[in-house]
Order: sequence, then structure tokens, then C-alpha cells
Amino acid sequence: MSSLFTKIIRGELPCEKVFEDEQIIAFKDIAPAAPVHILIVPKKEIPNLQALQPEDYPLLGAVVRVAQKLAEEFDITDGYRLVTNSGSEAGQIIFHLHFHLLGGRRLHTLG
Repeated sequence: MSSLFTKIIRGELPCEKVFEDEQIIAFKDIAPAAPVHILIVPKKEIPNLQALQPEDYPLLGAVVRVAQKLAEEFDITDGYRLVTNSGSEAGQIIFHLHFHLLGGRRLHTLG
């Protein structure tokens, strides 16, 4: 069964897209936790970080490149968070690797 993100990638579900190339799609989160809350999603179906294979590692660099670009576009280069949850114990609920770009306000320290 396809994940929610796979359906968005295929155009089967709508999203407020802010970036797309051959490897990655990025769109605004529908329940934002910060003024800027963008999901950066590799198009390749990878369940989580633990499922990454060595051939997938360059994809992580592409995610960071997109995060930097979007941080500039959304004027949050002075402070943002790039977060992923890996596995249900970490709070992952959609098992398609994705990253949250959060910013636009002072973020609380993780502790």
C-alpha cells in the first residue's frame, strides 16, 4: 500500500508544493508546528533512516541542499530545525522517510 507521501508524489493527493526536482518534493505541512513548517520528502520510497542503503546516502545531501534553499526562500536562515523521526518509538507515523523544516519563531531547546 502506498504511503500518503507516495500519493502526493504521484499527484493523487493535493499539497501546497514549494519545491520539486527529480529526487525530492517539498510542501507545507497541513498542521504546522511553527510559522514555517515544510516537509522535505525523497521521492524514493524508503521507510525510515534505518532502511537507508549506501546507495541512498547522497540523497541525504540533496535533502540538506533543499533545506538550505528553502530556509533562504522563507527567510529563516538565522535559525531553523531540520528533523526526522525514525521508527514508531521516535514518533514516526508515516513510514516514508521525510524531514521537517521548522522555523520562523524561536524554537524551544530539545532536552
